[in-house]
Amino acid sequence: MFPSTAPAAAPGGKNAEEDEEDQDAQPPEPVELEEAMKLVEDPSLDTSKERILCLLVKLSKRFHNGFLLKDLPEVFKVLSFCADKANDHPEYIPAMCDILRICGLPFLKEKSSDEMKYAPVVREALSQMGLRLASPGYKVQMLEQCGIAETLVLSLALLENQLEVKLRVLHALQMLSIASEVNCRLILKAQGASKMCSIMTEQDPSGQLLFRASEVLWNLLEKGNKEEVTSQLSSLDCILSLKEAFLNQLFNGFRQYDLQLRNDLLVIISLIAENPKAPLIESGLAKELVSSFTFPEIKSQNPLLRSLKLSFNYEDYEMKKLLFNTIVVMLSDPCALQLFKEGSVLLALFYHVNPSKKLEKCCWSSVQQQELQLQALATLVSVAPLMLDDYLSCQGNTRLLLLLEWCAEQDGYFGQGHSFHGTGGRGSKKAQLRYCLRLLRTMASLANETLNQDLCDEGAITQLLGIIMQVEAAYEEDAITLEITTDIQLILSALCEDHLHRKELFGSDGVEMTIHFLKTSAGKFYSGLGHNKLIISTVDCVWSCIVGCDTTEDLFLEKGGVFLLLDLLESSPTGIHSVVLGTVLELCDNPRTVSLIGAWRGWAGHTAARLLVQLWKEEERELGVKRDHHGGIVDTKNPILSAYQGKDPESLEPLPADKPSAAVMDVMENLRAKIYSIFCKIGFEDLPGLTAADYVTIAIIRRYLDFKVGEVWDEITRELEAEEVRPISPDVEALQAIAKATEDKVKIATSEQAELLEKQRQQDLHKEQLLYSEIKFNHKQQELTTKSYEHFLARTSNYKILLESRKKQEESIESSKTEIKDDESIFHPTQIAGLHVTNFCGRVITVDSTPTHLTGGPLANTELALERVPIQGGAPQRLTKGPPMGSVPVR
Repeated sequence: MFPSTAPAAAPGGKNAEEDEEDQDAQPPEPVELEEAMKLVEDPSLDTSKERILCLLVKLSKRFHNGFLLKDLPEVFKVLSFCADKANDHPEYIPAMCDILRICGLPFLKEKSSDEMKYAPVVREALSQMGLRLASPGYKVQMLEQCGIAETLVLSLALLENQLEVKLRVLHALQMLSIASEVNCRLILKAQGASKMCSIMTEQDPSGQLLFRASEVLWNLLEKGNKEEVTSQLSSLDCILSLKEAFLNQLFNGFRQYDLQLRNDLLVIISLIAENPKAPLIESGLAKELVSSFTFPEIKSQNPLLRSLKLSFNYEDYEMKKLLFNTIVVMLSDPCALQLFKEGSVLLALFYHVNPSKKLEKCCWSSVQQQELQLQALATLVSVAPLMLDDYLSCQGNTRLLLLLEWCAEQDGYFGQGHSFHGTGGRGSKKAQLRYCLRLLRTMASLANETLNQDLCDEGAITQLLGIIMQVEAAYEEDAITLEITTDIQLILSALCEDHLHRKELFGSDGVEMTIHFLKTSAGKFYSGLGHNKLIISTVDCVWSCIVGCDTTEDLFLEKGGVFLLLDLLESSPTGIHSVVLGTVLELCDNPRTVSLIGAWRGWAGHTAARLLVQLWKEEERELGVKRDHHGGIVDTKNPILSAYQGKDPESLEPLPADKPSAAVMDVMENLRAKIYSIFCKIGFEDLPGLTAADYVTIAIIRRYLDFKVGEVWDEITRELEAEEVRPISPDVEALQAIAKATEDKVKIATSEQAELLEKQRQQDLHKEQLLYSEIKFNHKQQELTTKSYEHFLARTSNYKILLESRKKQEESIESSKTEIKDDESIFHPTQIAGLHVTNFCGRVITVDSTPTHLTGGPLANTELALERVPIQGGAPQRLTKGPPMGSVPVR
């Protein structure tokens, strides 16, 4: 029989293979690190290499879940021993790698306090092995403290021909710098930014070297010190390396990965260009950037551009926008302007501005074309003012006015831009209008007569006046609309200032425009949308475009412009009082203005003079001028000195002749000089609506110029004393005479103020006396009325009193008769015979009986006939029969 080939069964019913598998499945026997340390440290022990390797394998199996924090010193001593042996015995390297792999796992701790307790141990251990992050928090902190990032940067110099190792080091630096400011600072300390640039140009078929180096630079710019990074990258060697890397990606990169890397390098270059000391021109990089910017709009003689191909995809579009930004940044170096002129940068920018011209060699989408157009306009705002000759040679004014005309057309244009420059303009041409006007405002504000005259010859004034009212009617009132309106007014102000003919072109349409915007409520001044700028620009437009031209001034006055300015002065904040007062003062040269100012009334019925006095008081209160509670002068030596000017001779610093002193600056920095000048136009007397306190202030305003002259001479005297300069005797006498004249004028002003206050006090006292007299008279009348009523009640209730009253009445009548008798005249008694008079109530005669020859017939005894007839002198006459007689009042 054939012998059995089955393996022999092991004791317990298992064969040898099953027994071997069970042994492998069982955990290894515990190995103490102390025993391992004895084997590797004790030189007296003759330990074989195989035994040590077996010990290392068992050690890896024993701690396959991670090392304890307390065991790390022994573990790294074992690693150090293996590292020393690895030079002669490569067999130790796999065992070392196994131990290092376990070190990559999170360290284990027995107590919560082990992290702080063993932190120095971990820091020392990690600095020895230079390994990857072990945990999101703790190991990152330890890596930062051990300075491994700086060590890795310094180690790059030792890896000249080890591309794979260098890539791993760069990858480690990328990971270390991606979120740690400390590591970025350590990398920069080791000149890591400049070393990244030097690595970019090394041979690398995979392209990973350039990618890793650029990523490290990105991390340094985001997390590190940006100024330090740009300073390191601004060396000539770094810029040459960046230039070579960028051009290689520009001409040879076709994959999306290459195009993205090209754009990343362009961003880094643009950040370097912010440093005016960076040698971009010396390295030739600036010229290459200009050539790339003008491609394909401008034909270039650069042979390198012949091989340049653009696919007009998204990455090429981003590169174009980055080149726009780089052109603006390069303006920090004035030498770059010459390159811009040679490269026709301005012409390339205007190529994008023209709305009716499509790029023949380009295939940008409509959205991309719109955004490039807006960015070109924004770039021109920075570039064009510095290249005025090129701007005129490119007929910039004509191009912009054509664009402005296109913006005003209603052709169903639908803006689709979503970029920063297209904010608020989607669905319209509002964004193009905004940046076009911003560029025109920038150019007009240069005050170049050739440029401004060209604008006026092109009909800019009439065109702008038509657009501003169209914008007001077409767009809702938002921040962009107000910015557009403000820019138009500023352009008009810059064009018309000091030019009579242009003010005439401004004409009635311009006056209507300013009147319309002057009606803007001053309550919107702090709306946050820009009404404050609009109000100020409108007043400036009145000053620059209307004042000085008789026809426009008269039309402005007829439309109530002065009233609107005074309304604005009354209701506006303090910040714009100066410009409004200045405009009103300029208008006062027109003889019609003074009467209109006198006719104005504010919301509370205040006159213009009262408003100006209030502004003067508020201004002096703000300046800290000393006044009493009536507004009178307190400091007779310095009646108008503000608290900001100071008076201490020790603190007075002598100034050069070309620098105005504090007294002169005071005239320019506050409103008092303007208010004084307006009062000189409207007069200081017979002003309506003023109180005595207001006239006290006017006494100061009237002499403002005299006081200011005295203040200036006093300042000159104190400056001479501070400089220890003694004037000659005639000058001393002149200074003393000036000071004496100023003091006399102050005394006159104070006496006038005292007289005004005394006169007001007397008027108040007289009014008070009149009031008391009226009160006294009213009380007396009330007493007489009361007595008369009481006497009336007494007569009606007491017959004796009634008889006494009648007796007094008769005596009064008799006493009133004249005693001189004329012998030739006949006296007729006034008493009528047969009448019995009884006075019951007032002067009424009751007739009890009347002769029949007077009444015309008998009367019933029971009837009383009363008739009110005047009693006349002479004999009684026969009366015709009439109605019954009654009481006859006696006159």
